[in-house]
Amino acid sequence: MSTEPALSDEAQAHLQRLMATWGMLADLCFADLLLCVPTDAAGTRFMVYGQMRPSTSQTLYLEDLVGWEIEAGERPLVARAWALGEIVEGEIKVGGDRARVQCIPVRWKGELIAVLTREAPLVVGGRRPGELERIYVETFERLARMIVRGEFPHAVEDAPTTESPRVGDGVLSLDATGRVEYASPNAVNALHRMGIYSNAVGLRLDELGVEETAIQKAFFQAVPVTEEIERHGDVIVLLRCIPLLEAGEVSGALVLLRDVTDLRRRDRLLVSKDATIREVHHRVKNNLQTISSLLRLQGRRLPQTEARTALEEAGRRIRSMALVHEILSRDPSQQVPFNEILDPLVRMAQDGVLTPDQAIAFSIEGDAGELPAELATPLAVVLTELLQNAVEHAFPDVHQPAGGAVVDLRLRNDGTELVVHVQDNGRGLPPGFSVEGTQSLGLSIVRGLVIGQLGGSMALHADGGTLVELRIPVAPPQSV
Repeated sequence: MSTEPALSDEAQAHLQRLMATWGMLADLCFADLLLCVPTDAAGTRFMVYGQMRPSTSQTLYLEDLVGWEIEAGERPLVARAWALGEIVEGEIKVGGDRARVQCIPVRWKGELIAVLTREAPLVVGGRRPGELERIYVETFERLARMIVRGEFPHAVEDAPTTESPRVGDGVLSLDATGRVEYASPNAVNALHRMGIYSNAVGLRLDELGVEETAIQKAFFQAVPVTEEIERHGDVIVLLRCIPLLEAGEVSGALVLLRDVTDLRRRDRLLVSKDATIREVHHRVKNNLQTISSLLRLQGRRLPQTEARTALEEAGRRIRSMALVHEILSRDPSQQVPFNEILDPLVRMAQDGVLTPDQAIAFSIEGDAGELPAELATPLAVVLTELLQNAVEHAFPDVHQPAGGAVVDLRLRNDGTELVVHVQDNGRGLPPGFSVEGTQSLGLSIVRGLVIGQLGGSMALHADGGTLVELRIPVAPPQSV
């Protein structure tokens, strides 16, 4: 039976910080990394808590080892590193091959909490490592000693993001004075993109003409710092400075560089696109409101006839669509928090029917959630028609409910289907009524939009008045 590691919240947070940064460690040492946490007090059984493969070398393990339980007899080097509390090296057999293993104790506030293993294929009679490999491995060894002392990862680590530079993007190695000791080929390329062609070795970045605020801050505070450097307005390099410590003092730093010019250019294009989309929705809203105003002005010139009523109804439909575009003009995500539309829709219905001797109370319950614009726009028109239909036909002068006229709007969205109820306590449906055979333009519009555009269903019930039930799918169809 498996046993979960007994770790304090602080210890788990430290291991999470380590795993957030150890892609860099795996790349520097050209090896797989396994994080082994003991599952018993004696340190005879361990569980693989995390696994990282290098992007600079071939992996030893194609399978996922997270959750794998190991006994001390299977991995004696891990058990020995745990027992001694110091780095232990040796060889093991992985599959049919021999592998070189380095076991690094992980400490947090003086307490031993895990063992990090570095595992790489054993090279026999191979070539001598080049300068890049030597510098990378030396840097890893310095970081490994920091892990043993509990100095890495830093307690106030600014967690790397998906954009953060990795070792393969470019590496500068700095000495204790901030001067460049080594620059990888990709780092040199990044400097060239910034217009710096001088040999960087032996110089500080500010002597090369690069602002080094991030480096100064990292050296002064002994914590990693990330900064974007923009050159000539068209080249942007992301710089991450990681201080290397010896007994609490900064003895150098590892600087990772990544050219993010193309990423930022795309970001700016997206921002510009978002602004354009918002402006389009704003203009559509204004145009719809203008059309609605023109229809209202035209209707006022007509006597109280069917033509005037038709123009007023058309104006209300257009204003309901304008409400959707008003929200979209504030947020280009094309998702509409639909409940924000409901109050204005209800006010439109109230403005059209309330008279001094007749008041209708409206109530709204539930949450429709966020709906895509292609659903929100026809649904706004549908609700406008249903509310207007309720207040115009449910409460004639001869039918006044004892408790007052009420129209309830209820919505429920379970992520798959949106259910909408519009219910009144009016006179109910006439005998033999059928929505398919109705001559009402409003209900015909509602039925056409619900079934045709929204892909839903519509049902009318006599329930102490009239209940209109809409069921509208809101989840995209599953592909077969």
